[in-house]
Amino acid sequence: MIVATGSGHRRLGLPNEEELSGRSVSWCATCDGFFFRDHNIIVVGGGDTAMEEATLLTRFARSVTVIHRRSTLRASKAMQDRAFADKISFAFDSEITQIKETDGKLTCVVLRDTFTGATREQAATGLFIAIGHDPRTHLFTGQPELDAQGYLKVDAPSTRTNLPGTFAADDVVDHTYRQAIAAADTGCAAALHGEGANSV
Repeated sequence: MIVATGSGHRRLGLPNEEELSGRSVSWCATCDGFFFRDHNIIVVGGGDTAMEEATLLTRFARSVTVIHRRSTLRASKAMQDRAFADKISFAFDSEITQIKETDGKLTCVVLRDTFTGATREQAATGLFIAIGHDPRTHLFTGQPELDAQGYLKVDAPSTRTNLPGTFAADDVVDHTYRQAIAAADTGCAAALHGEGANSV
């Protein structure tokens, strides 16, 4: 058996987030950035992915503002330097507490200062959420062994899990790349490992 259940984008968990998904809210600038041409966009996150998304979106957007709940970014220095040199504004020590919309379209978000608790509104017509991924392994709790982050553990460089005849591939084992090409690679490896196990 090959487990390839992938990973899912982390949500903010706010009302309207799912309702506005695919219209004003997105988790992928590469996929959806073009549709936000001349929009005022907010990107949530402080890691490499968020900086990459924000930098890409400056090609299309009227404005890009990064919202981060801490005082400093988690992104690598190279990614930070790129972002700070681009046409990107930053709102540090801030988190989104509410998404406001009119007629099914985003109009603004409510930000809360993580130190003072004070709130303010930030106008926006596009929201990109880049706060990480979670592996879809909840089905397997207590069966194949998981690591501390919830990914399936494999006997690297193979794709074998601790359960005989069970292999794992794609984002369910990939902490880093989460790309189709990497998923395809581990999928092929899992199939080959499974075939080898069956021939023994």
